[in-house]
Formats: sequence, C-alpha cells, structure tokens
Amino acid sequence: MTPRRIVVIGAGLGGLASAALLARAGHDVTVLDRNEWIGGKSRRIDVAGQRIDTGPSLVTFPAAIDKILDRFDEVGPAGARKARDIAPLDLQRLPEVGRYFFRGDVANLPVEEGHAWKPAWDRFEAEHGPLGQNITTMLTNDPWDSAIYPAAAGLFSHYGTRLNTERYLNGLDWMPENLREVISIHTLNAGVAPAKTLALFATMPAVMSTDGVWVPTGGVNEIPQMLARLATESGATIRLGERVTSLSRGRVVTDTAEYTTDLVVSGLDADVLEGLLGRRPRTPTALSCSGIAVFAVLDEELPADVVTHSVIMPDDPADLYESIRTTTLPKQTMAFLNYYRAGQIYPNTRPTAAILLTAPPDGKRYGIEHEWVQREMRRITEVMSLPRQLADMITDHTVLHPEYFAGFGAVGGALYGEGHPWWQSGPFHSPAYTSPLRPWLWRVGASVHPGGGIPAVLGGALIATNRLLAKLGT
Repeated sequence: MTPRRIVVIGAGLGGLASAALLARAGHDVTVLDRNEWIGGKSRRIDVAGQRIDTGPSLVTFPAAIDKILDRFDEVGPAGARKARDIAPLDLQRLPEVGRYFFRGDVANLPVEEGHAWKPAWDRFEAEHGPLGQNITTMLTNDPWDSAIYPAAAGLFSHYGTRLNTERYLNGLDWMPENLREVISIHTLNAGVAPAKTLALFATMPAVMSTDGVWVPTGGVNEIPQMLARLATESGATIRLGERVTSLSRGRVVTDTAEYTTDLVVSGLDADVLEGLLGRRPRTPTALSCSGIAVFAVLDEELPADVVTHSVIMPDDPADLYESIRTTTLPKQTMAFLNYYRAGQIYPNTRPTAAILLTAPPDGKRYGIEHEWVQREMRRITEVMSLPRQLADMITDHTVLHPEYFAGFGAVGGALYGEGHPWWQSGPFHSPAYTSPLRPWLWRVGASVHPGGGIPAVLGGALIATNRLLAKLGT
C-alpha cells in the first residue's frame, strides 16, 4: 500500500469518521473546515456558561458507532492502541424514546401500561422492534455486500408492496389513527413527509423503543470530539477556520493555503461541493425541512414528571408537510423540547432546554421575539401543562434559524438538503459516493445520506471509506 495524500473537506461526523479510518490505515490526511468548531451541524455552544449541543439530540442504532470503532482497530497496525482506549465514549440510555402530545392524547414510547394505545403498540413493537440488527446491517454494509440481502429480505417482508411510510401505515387498519400519526411523523427525521420516505422509517420508532435511545455523557458533541481524537492520534491534521475556495484533481485551494493531494473526500452539502468544482448548482425541485432552534438556560427546573425528550405534534400534520413544500410557516409545527436538569448528562449548574421547531426552508432569520416562535412556545406551555410560560423562564438564549443553516450551503437552510424520491432514501441515493468521471473525489456526510441522523451518516462514511480503502489496496 502506497500512502496517499488525502484532503478531507468538512469536520462534521462523516468527514471526521472517514479521516480517522484513512489516517489509521496509514494515509497522509488533512481535514479542512471553515468553522472554528468540530462537528459541523453537530456543534457545541455556550449559553451563560452552560454547555448545550446543537444538531442531533439523541443517538439511535449505537451499533453504527461500534462498527466505526471496530473498523478503526482492524485497519491499524498490529499492537496499536485500540479506539476505545484512545477515545472512550460513555452512552447513557434514556428511560423512554420520548413523550408525545397529539390531539389531547399523551403517551410515552414505549406506550405505558393502562394506555388505550398499549395493545396496538405492543403488537407493532413485537413485529418491528427486533429488526434493529437488520437496519444496522443495511446502514453499515455496502449495498452490494451479500450480507445486505437477508437483512433487506427480513425487513421488506413486513412491507409487501406498500413501500413508502404513508402507504404502509395506512394499511394497518388495526392501529389507532393518532398512534399512526405519531409513528409516521418520525419521517421528519429525514426532513420530508411520510409519502416521500421508505416504509423503513415506520419501523424506526419500534426499534428505538426496543433497543433504546442514548445520549453520551457530556453531550452528543462528544461523538465528533471522539472521532477527531481518533483521527489526530492516527496522524491526521485538522485545520479549523480555513475555508476551501476551489478544488480540482490534485489541488485544493483555501483562503490561506494550497494543498497538493491525490484524493479528496468531501463531507460538504452537495450544493456547496458543486460550487467549489466550478459548477452552477441546479435548483432543487423539492427541499427538506429547516428548523428554528432556541437553546436556552432556564431560571428554574421544570416539573419532576417532564421527561428528557418531549414531542408536541401539530393537530394537522398534513398542513405541516404542505408548509415545508410551499416554504410557508404552518399553523402549528412539530416542536421538540429537549430538557436537561442541572448536572444531567451535561456538566451544567443550571437547567437547560432546546426548543426545536420544525420550519420551512425559507432562508429567513427568526428571533425568540418572532410572533410565530412565541405562539409555539405558548402552545408547548399549554399542551404540557407547565406551571409558567416557557418563554418567561428563559434567562439567556441563542437562536439558530434557516438563515444560519443556509450558511452550510443547503438552499433555504434545508437541514437535509434536497428532498429525494422515497426510493432514493436507501442505497440508491444520488449523488453516489464517487463517480467514474471524478475517481479522485469521494463523498460522505449528509449529501449522500440525508436524514437518518448519526447512524446513517456514520454508516455512509464507513461504506464509502471502505470502498476507497479497497481501491487503495489497504
């Protein structure tokens, strides 16, 4: 194996995972990121001296992380320190997936004893909960790997000809309508409506209930921090605050330097990469959702029965899906309240809350004083029966909005970029990991695995990097 000079553009989850594996395999790796932080959209911020993480708030399918760590150990030299010794990661399982509020119904997932949804949920979870291993196999193995076929068969035997989420769930006539809506709205984790995602997304809530949802001690940003430590321990160089301005075969130019390279791995959003290649990005025909996120420090703890992850759904989910398509504010949105008490997960001395509002990709700037944001916080207060208005409990805050997310390159601040047809949300995604026209350029990250969060991005980085290592003879 001849060591190659490789530039990885983007210090997000996908870029860092690929950099760690490539450097561990003996290649000369440099990671470039225009931002001053590790993690890309998965960012750590400070609000009034309290630590809060942006980006993904939960870890699902933690086996995807294990696959990265195991592969790191496999490609390294004999006798080298193991990944888990270099950068230990402690995952804590939350007691529930979340608490859901919808049209007067309140239920945890898994649904608790005595709830009207309990029999239907138990049936659904019994059928879908054991499929986590199949999904992990599909997320972390090459689409042409023989291990994929039995895993895919095990999954799709559940769906028959109803291959998108909406059609599949509508065929379950034994399931209460409101529970069906709670399950189907999880497709917004991919940024699009249930009609535009594989039926696989219907299975996700049951697997999350069976296998658990997790948060690293210290916060979700501990994952990119871990990957960065693995990369630098293996000899990679990470340069923050350095913006790439153009790239071509054998050459990457930034605002401060020029790099000669054999290969480039891009962790950028697709539109940004096209611009760096000197091509005009095409106008997407559809976009995924954006978000308005209020990261806040509270002046007192919320009631003891408030769980870590609450989901306040809109009364009319169809209106929300349509608002994303038309880039208009919905009457009501899907709102998340991620709440941490002082000392819970984070080393904070005060309670914190992330109020995450699903929003259209309109590219606009929103503040906490915006009437729609205030209205949604009042609705959260009312639906959750909080003793005081949530807005009145906030002492300090930071707001991220579609204009901020647009800075990552996606039109209008779409969190997952372009909305693709449902059949492209699996292994047949576009763009591909690489192209015969540019064999020196590889893609990881959200541009090739939109939605799916941490496991899809890490799984995609594993697949793409394994292909690249195979080409390099590693």
